[in-house]
Amino acid sequence: MVDTFGDRLRERITDFGPLCVGIDPSHRQLTSWERGDDVSGLEFFSLAMLEASAGVAAAIKPQVAYFERFGSAGYRVLERLLADARDARVLVIADAKRGDIASTNDGYAQAWLRSDSPLASDALTMSPYLGLGTMTGLVDAAASSGRGIFVVVASSNDEGRVVQEALIDGDTRVEDALLEHIAQWNAGSDVVGSVGAVVGATRDRPRFDLARVKGPFLVPGVGEQGASPEHVARLFAGVTPGTVLVNVSRVVSSAGPDATSIRDAAQRWRDDLAAALP
Repeated sequence: MVDTFGDRLRERITDFGPLCVGIDPSHRQLTSWERGDDVSGLEFFSLAMLEASAGVAAAIKPQVAYFERFGSAGYRVLERLLADARDARVLVIADAKRGDIASTNDGYAQAWLRSDSPLASDALTMSPYLGLGTMTGLVDAAASSGRGIFVVVASSNDEGRVVQEALIDGDTRVEDALLEHIAQWNAGSDVVGSVGAVVGATRDRPRFDLARVKGPFLVPGVGEQGASPEHVARLFAGVTPGTVLVNVSRVVSSAGPDATSIRDAAQRWRDDLAAALP
């Protein structure tokens, strides 16, 4: 039987704490490290962030857009990062925010969730706005290979609220309907399922009871966007322990390029988050 992503993630959070280190090699980040905004700088930054995260963070989350901007050369760096993370036994959440009609999603599943793909990741972020029904094949593909999906439900940016808090069926918000659907996907799981929700720490708590989701949560918005570990603790009070994974990116990478400084920053955030969360 394939180990589920939900179980593996919960074990990682128990062992290493709730920190996910975001790897966001933007122009701003590369130049702040006095590296060229080029493929060489991309590779240096990405591998340095992985090295600093290993043994400290439960997972890493590379933002695919920052690799994609360099075309095929950027994807080669991403493939190396994913391979090195597998060798280091670090969980990887590919932040690609894919999502389309069912047949196209099958292609995304083959790219990101199939074990023999060079882009194979432990989990993939998904945008649900072409319909959650189109994602069934992705969810099935993830389950069959022990991988996971994180559905963007309530993003940390203010602009997302006009869609995510819109009302449907009278008094039901879009974000609550998404959470209900995720809960249905996870209903058969013993403790925690493998379909998770992205819920920003800068958001108010949804009306839907987050404890009913029975899946993991990926939490952006902490650090540079202003949310604190205490915000996260209040937002996710009552959910199953070991299911909240908090992404911190720029405030960790800004400690670089010195490897020890990056690692120290990651450890401080890990410890602060672990102290705040149950």
